[in-house]
Amino acid sequence: MSNFFQLIKNEQIKLYRLKSTWAMYILLFVIIVGMGLVLKVFNEELVSNTYSDNWQEELRTENEMLLEEIEEFESEEDSFFINLIDYNYDQIEINSYYLDQDIAPPSYDGWAFLLENAGLSSLISLFTIIVGAGIIANEFKWGTIKLLLIRPVSRTKILLSKYLSVLIFALSLLLFLMISSLIIGGLLFGLEGINPIYMLQTTEGLIESTFLLEVLKQFGFNSINLIMMATFAFMISTIFRSSSMAIGIAIFLMFSGNIIVNSLSSYEWSKYILFANTNLNQYFNSYGPIIEGMTLTFSVIVLIVYYVAFLALSWFAFTKRDIAGN
Repeated sequence: MSNFFQLIKNEQIKLYRLKSTWAMYILLFVIIVGMGLVLKVFNEELVSNTYSDNWQEELRTENEMLLEEIEEFESEEDSFFINLIDYNYDQIEINSYYLDQDIAPPSYDGWAFLLENAGLSSLISLFTIIVGAGIIANEFKWGTIKLLLIRPVSRTKILLSKYLSVLIFALSLLLFLMISSLIIGGLLFGLEGINPIYMLQTTEGLIESTFLLEVLKQFGFNSINLIMMATFAFMISTIFRSSSMAIGIAIFLMFSGNIIVNSLSSYEWSKYILFANTNLNQYFNSYGPIIEGMTLTFSVIVLIVYYVAFLALSWFAFTKRDIAGN
């Protein structure tokens, strides 16, 4: 077991010796700071969303404006306006809850900034795909695979150590994103308490939650797609020994997956497509699953099947193939 942990440690050392790895952290931090400054400087209406002592009247006025928008766009059939109307209805219900319960709504602060930055998990998925695609393929490219295999360690342990190193890298980036976003958001917008109340719409209606819980949920849901795409890229890299192919295919599917699912959603079998199931948040928001008849249990089972298949194919390609002649 000590040999296995040493393998993981060596993979982390090799990974963080690369300038490209640190470039990913720097780029992510620059984007976080840039987004915060843009909101602070150019979107004063959003970040100055601080309610006064007369917040009840302000919420009533806001609800009236939202209703006017609904009346203006309710005849439109475009999906953009339909989603906008749904959003307005949800916001009206949230505002009404604050009024009925006599609870002052939270202002825009570092917690809200952190929650918004959960969307940057897609950028982390991109970085993880790049790392996962190269961690095996580069051993063949650089000719170091034979030196790696002469160690008194099984191929299975070598493969697993590399895969776990990819996941550790992804987790590190996620933690870096969360901590950096909270610090930058707190410095720029302040913090409304340790863990303020957060209202959200779900399939069960309006519920009361907290920002910390919603942050953990959103980052947790986003990490599912991250892990699946990183595992897919890792599999392609292991089978074809080409990092460019793995990166290209994984990135293409990551950005086109939802389009593919929406295009094929009229077919019953489309619910078995990986990308129809990676967003588990669809079972907790107010819109429900993308394909009728899908359930949380169904999606979890589908994800497990894909995950096991990706790892099994990676293991078979790495452990059973003759590498001596390469």
